[in-house]
Amino acid sequence: MQNSSRIGALLREWRQRRKLSQLDLALAADSSARHVSYLENGRATPSRAMVLRLCDALDVPLRERNTLLLAAGYAPAYRESRLDDAELAAARSAVATMLAAHEPYPAVVVDRWWNVVAGNSAMSVLTAGIPEHLLTPRPNVYRLVLHPDGLLARLANPAQVRELFVERLGRQADATGDERLRALYDEVLSYPLPMDPAADRTAPSGPFQVPVRIVTPLGEIAMFSTMATFGAPADVTLSELAIELFYPLDEFTAATLRNLEGRRGFAAVNGSSETGSDWAESGADASDGVDGAEDHVDRREERR
Repeated sequence: MQNSSRIGALLREWRQRRKLSQLDLALAADSSARHVSYLENGRATPSRAMVLRLCDALDVPLRERNTLLLAAGYAPAYRESRLDDAELAAARSAVATMLAAHEPYPAVVVDRWWNVVAGNSAMSVLTAGIPEHLLTPRPNVYRLVLHPDGLLARLANPAQVRELFVERLGRQADATGDERLRALYDEVLSYPLPMDPAADRTAPSGPFQVPVRIVTPLGEIAMFSTMATFGAPADVTLSELAIELFYPLDEFTAATLRNLEGRRGFAAVNGSSETGSDWAESGADASDGVDGAEDHVDRREERR
């Protein structure tokens, strides 16, 4: 009964997080509302197969699926590898290829908590001048961008970028219930606002509401980004990795990035001369990390 009570409470928590009724969940999991009610109240213990069906219906991330299985008294279903494990060799090769092929445009690999795992040499465009205390022991995208000593100081639209990042992180923390994401959200929310938060609140004039606009000695460059994730991962580590690829928004930016190619290194981010081909060594253990876009994109990020 102790296992029944524990798994029941977790199932109820995930159902409420997804804003589903017991009937909604039952229909999605090919069960009955009465059975779901019994499971949540501890009057019945779900089988291993039922736990996994409910997790599918609730879109529970792999890490939390293991937690639910353990709570029900079963062994975890998904392995959590280290980035340098032999089993991830094909994934490492794929990531290294993507990072290298994307140059001269920036690309970065992040884990679930937005810690930088690796990136290509073009990332120095985003990290130039960022102080050491934001780069060690491991850089975090949200700190690199939103901390007052970070990229925010070089942005032409700091208020827009801050609002977008904070909103996105808050939704991810709510959707996953991850305490480390919540701690990161609380931390970045405490950072001081830009000097004039309303200065860059203008209507978007292009296809992207909030491009990253960086003021450089060569002029203002503008980029947008897209996120890539692994399809149907069966490993917790792979399921939580994402690659953010930046693209130029105009020809001036494209020409500037092309001209800078070959004159920079990812050392500005990870404190070494490593490039994307060494991403496993720079990432260490994906379970280390922070101490504690729209609907389709957000759900993809939340599953991490």
